[in-house]
Amino acid sequence: MRAVRFERFGPPEVLGVGSVPEPHAGPGEVRIAVRTAGVSPVDLALRAGDSPSRDGLALPHVPGVDAAGVIDEVGPGVTGFAVGDAVFGAVDVARLGGASARFAVLAFWAAKPDAWSWEEAGAAATGVETATRALDLLGLTGEQDTTLLIDGASGGVGSIAVQLAAARGARVLATGRPASHAFLTSLGATPVAYGPGLAERVHALGIPRIDRVDRVLDVAGKGSLDELVALTGSADSVVTLADFTGPGRGVRLSLGRYGGQPDGCHGLAFAAEQAVRGRFRVPVQAVFPADRAAEAHAAVATGPRRGKTVLDLTTLASGA
Repeated sequence: MRAVRFERFGPPEVLGVGSVPEPHAGPGEVRIAVRTAGVSPVDLALRAGDSPSRDGLALPHVPGVDAAGVIDEVGPGVTGFAVGDAVFGAVDVARLGGASARFAVLAFWAAKPDAWSWEEAGAAATGVETATRALDLLGLTGEQDTTLLIDGASGGVGSIAVQLAAARGARVLATGRPASHAFLTSLGATPVAYGPGLAERVHALGIPRIDRVDRVLDVAGKGSLDELVALTGSADSVVTLADFTGPGRGVRLSLGRYGGQPDGCHGLAFAAEQAVRGRFRVPVQAVFPADRAAEAHAAVATGPRRGKTVLDLTTLASGA
């Protein structure tokens, strides 16, 4: 089958379209004819050879974790889904290869809501899983009166976390550069300028009922953990997705299944349900065709990001 692939680690230019073996659905899996696939920082790290998973990758490798498409194979033990169903989900890259291909096998998935375009659906799964996992760790159940601050909220995961936290009933403060504040407001958050001095800016907001910060989610991983802990008064109230110094500061680092931790895959169905109700969207910043995958990777690397970058893989169906 045709796929976006790389035969050696390196810069975006190592990406090209070529042939790779077709994957097939095993027990508890489905295979899809891929319509779209998201491009994430994880994909960039794997391609560049900077990921700890590098040694386990067979070359040529197909990048991409997120995908959306139509089921064309159903593995043993799968119930509730059939050939022809439109779904979105994520692959197990290390075992099954990536999603930027004519066909991909999904490790977890949910029905694609009609409210989403294929581009939105193709970019959704790992952002939803990651945000759900982090909100679960923070104990954000929607049953309490909680103010959550998300540090670095305008990117693919942060913009999803803002909406899912709001759907759980939290008051959300979101840090970002001034140019992203209108975007963050549109997602349901109160924007705050990014960078040192955050506590003073939060307290200066003067917004009724936002007189404290109960929980913090660090998406940026830019060395702000000490200030974030001080903002809540407790390291137990902070979770980081990107700062590997966190455990040394008493802050939980959430890595999901790759870190041997419970994942948030159950969040996919919830996000789809919120989309049907008009309460959740997947911000998409740019869409590239498969033969411009190198440009897509370069765009994600340079930023700034306000949502996800997506590959349109429908052109791969015309090749052998």
